[in-house]
Amino acid sequence: MKPEEKARQKIDQLLEAAGWMIQDMRELDLGASLGVAVREFPLKSGAADYLLFIDRMAVGVVEAKPEGTTLSGIAEQSAKYMADIPKNLPHVQEPLSFAYESTGIETFFRDSKDPEPCSRRVFAFHKPETLKEWASQEGTLRARLRNMPPLRIEGLRDCQIEAIQNLEKSFTEARPRALIQMASGGGKTYAAVSFIYRLIKFANAKRVLFLVDRNNLGRQTSREFQQYITPDDGRKFTELYNVQHLTSNTLDPVSRVCITTIQRLYSMLKGEPEFDEELEESSLFELAPMEGKQKEAYYNPRIPIETFDFIVTDECHRSIYHLWRQVLEYFDAFIIGLTATPSKQTLGFFNQNLVTEYSHERAVADGVNVGYDVYRIRTEITQKGGKVPAGYYIDKRDRLTRKMRWEQLDEELEYSARQLDRDVVTPDQIRTVIRTFKEKLFTKIFPGRKEVPKTLIFAKDDSHAEDIVKIVREEFGKGNEFCKKITYKTMGEKTEDLIASFRNSYNPRITVSVDMISTGTDIRPLECLIFMRDVKSRVYFEQMKGRGTRVISPTDINAVTPDTSHKTHFVIVDAIGVCENDKTDSRPLDRKRSVTFEKLIMSVAWGKGDKDTLTSLAGRLARLDREIDEKDRKDIETVAGGKPLKEIINNLLDAVDPDKKLEKAKEIFKTETPTEEQVEKVTEELIKDACSSFDNPKLRNTIIDIKKRSEQTIDTISKDTVIIAGFDEKAKEKALNIVGTFKKFIEENKDELTALQIIYSKPYGKRHITYEGIKELAEAIKKPPYYLTPELLWQAYEKLEKSKVKGAGPQKLLTNIISLMRFAIGESDVLEPFAETVDRRFSEWVEEQKKLGRDFTPEQMEWLEMVEAHIAASLSIEMEDFEEVPFNQRGGAVKAYQLFGQELNTILGELNEALTA
Repeated sequence: MKPEEKARQKIDQLLEAAGWMIQDMRELDLGASLGVAVREFPLKSGAADYLLFIDRMAVGVVEAKPEGTTLSGIAEQSAKYMADIPKNLPHVQEPLSFAYESTGIETFFRDSKDPEPCSRRVFAFHKPETLKEWASQEGTLRARLRNMPPLRIEGLRDCQIEAIQNLEKSFTEARPRALIQMASGGGKTYAAVSFIYRLIKFANAKRVLFLVDRNNLGRQTSREFQQYITPDDGRKFTELYNVQHLTSNTLDPVSRVCITTIQRLYSMLKGEPEFDEELEESSLFELAPMEGKQKEAYYNPRIPIETFDFIVTDECHRSIYHLWRQVLEYFDAFIIGLTATPSKQTLGFFNQNLVTEYSHERAVADGVNVGYDVYRIRTEITQKGGKVPAGYYIDKRDRLTRKMRWEQLDEELEYSARQLDRDVVTPDQIRTVIRTFKEKLFTKIFPGRKEVPKTLIFAKDDSHAEDIVKIVREEFGKGNEFCKKITYKTMGEKTEDLIASFRNSYNPRITVSVDMISTGTDIRPLECLIFMRDVKSRVYFEQMKGRGTRVISPTDINAVTPDTSHKTHFVIVDAIGVCENDKTDSRPLDRKRSVTFEKLIMSVAWGKGDKDTLTSLAGRLARLDREIDEKDRKDIETVAGGKPLKEIINNLLDAVDPDKKLEKAKEIFKTETPTEEQVEKVTEELIKDACSSFDNPKLRNTIIDIKKRSEQTIDTISKDTVIIAGFDEKAKEKALNIVGTFKKFIEENKDELTALQIIYSKPYGKRHITYEGIKELAEAIKKPPYYLTPELLWQAYEKLEKSKVKGAGPQKLLTNIISLMRFAIGESDVLEPFAETVDRRFSEWVEEQKKLGRDFTPEQMEWLEMVEAHIAASLSIEMEDFEEVPFNQRGGAVKAYQLFGQELNTILGELNEALTA
């Protein structure tokens, strides 16, 4: 078969799959189907390879080329056919609307009605119904994107406004992919709902796909849509448009937004009737290391390529852009990525089209995020492992049932730090970390506090989490409500309810999780993260840190943590060296040795069938077969539908054995020399057959449960000791950089900004800084390259010169910047909140008045104290301020004149000068 014939054969298959009827010219019957593709249709300039008809009207052409042909230069040829339509041939428009160039392997498409018609790669052909709808529309999607009304900015942060406007600019340029980088807590999801609303309402987007990392984030995203109030209509999003969070493999035909995971989407494309929800509960950040082979997509007419106009990927693991890439590129859609931490691979996928870059530093400067400090706890056993001499009795614990037994050691037990909490559990190591945390909590980590701040502990696995929960309750002397585990294996309470309680209620104060709250989950009152597990991925670590960055209103944090009214920062308690260990964008594995048995078996259930995975699983099952008894073997055979474990193992090995594959190909195709294609087809069938056993959740769970019946050693003998407990040296270095940046800012702007000019040029008693001048100053330090705030500066000075800094931290008064300025230039020896300075000076002023014979009545003192509070917040007071709260509630200017008479203006002038100069 010639290359041209091969290409046409594949093109025919693609067209037929999409619902087109293929006809030769001599068999022309345009009434046979809605969409007809006529081969070799004669035109003036030659025969079109395929002329496309819908309802008997010509709408487009397909130019066929042999496999391997580069298609970018073929557009001119198809354009010639589009314009060369006979006058007597019924057609929708001239030139025709739609052009395809295809080799059967690669297909390009363009719509001549687009503002700038440009060929784009598509996975397959569009359905006739779709082209009929597009042909009837006055403008195309890309034309509508150029005519979006201005963004209504009410209720949006500056970073969200920038993201949406830059994204829409990218759309007008018809750029197919765009990446939004926004720090955790910056409001990515809200911004996404905002631009999705605009895409549906003003660009008439048919449907938007919203991909999330795992199922509980899908539920969280669904709530965002339900709560979103549209800015122009006033109704909620879901009152106007249907939003579907997929819990089955059926797409609602009327949904305008579809929320799901990439795993379920792939299952749907494969035509699977159902998908196990359990497979969506784990994060790809945890499961991705098991993935090695790229997922291949095949055309599914029930979910055509035009199903979605836009795809939003929200904080999805980088593997979505390479291993799952075909699933994303299956759809003829714009792709928008949302992330706080883009990897190089992610940036590459989005063609370096980073439409907005809103970093953590900018978010802290804008008050959208809070910064963090690192407090290190190092213990002897954490660093070096442990040793138990022979002759001692130790505990052995069944991993599955947690049943305990005693055993005397025949020989010395030595274990490394890497074995800790997996093979060997040392309760005193966990206890030493938790006890140290408790001892330092109110003196060093959160000095002056009495309530345990909302704290999240990251554990290595579910068993480790269980041990931590027990010890936390014991060390703090608290009950079950105080500390809870939130993992996929939490029983009795729904994880969603536990997360809601952690977010909104006083209890639990401490939660322990593996990865349930590691990405995306929004818990604003969280003030402390304790890492008792290591993380090798830089992106994943940034995601985990992001749980603590969220800002929260004073009222809301006080409702769950009564002894604080401000969340100024959060603390990472690093108990394992996670902040120091090297991180990478990718995480290579030495085959599959570091992948747990459970994750390995689940990856096969996901459809992963590469040689490493199947060989590793077969090897581990073979070891398991040697360890178990006949009852276990019978249980496995029963749930496997009569298939013995040995047969399951052999099927896995056969699927990757070259000789077995060749033998099978010879048998099926009845030839001694099967082709590469035939061997590949047999391989696919062998892998599919080998993996099909693990589609059965009962079999998976039975094997996993039996495997877990091995034991952990519990070292109750070793006593751990603390090596280090203190704030990281990097925290001091960071504070020095912040203070240095502030001093540099002062030097660079002392002749530019009004407030700085006054401080530097006016005598001490003649300085009259206005509130507007302070606002100008505060705005200036927030901007690049400084990214500073009064709160950030206050914390930095507190770390460097604690004895000179008064108060646990400033109230969020803009006037505190005056105190910082005076301290920075050496005019004040002590850094204290501006309100305290004003209060002290007020007391001095009152005493001075008494010496001068001016006594004030109790009512007058009440008013003077209100004046003092106003000056502390606003720098000065004028007569018109008496018409504002709280003065107007007590009689306003009229009452002030009644109390102070002609002395009122004199007193105000004196206070303005005495309290702020």
